[in-house]
Amino acid sequence: MTATIVDWSDLLQTIGASIVAGIGITVAFSVVIWGGARFGDLRREDRPGPAGVALTVSGLALAVVAAGVVFGIVVMTTK
Repeated sequence: MTATIVDWSDLLQTIGASIVAGIGITVAFSVVIWGGARFGDLRREDRPGPAGVALTVSGLALAVVAAGVVFGIVVMTTK
């Protein structure tokens, strides 16, 4: 009988989830930075409407990043 040293299914699932999470969180945090910078630029140009939209987009992206971090911690602590 041969022993299975590596469970390839679980390993590939972990690699796939890591790639998706890594790219997703990186893109979301990039949107946070972009929104914050855009907010500052638009506010200096005295354009409060678009500045508010940029700030809202930045805040929503920050919420996505925070949710991703919390989800990751929950998954790690329950397995």
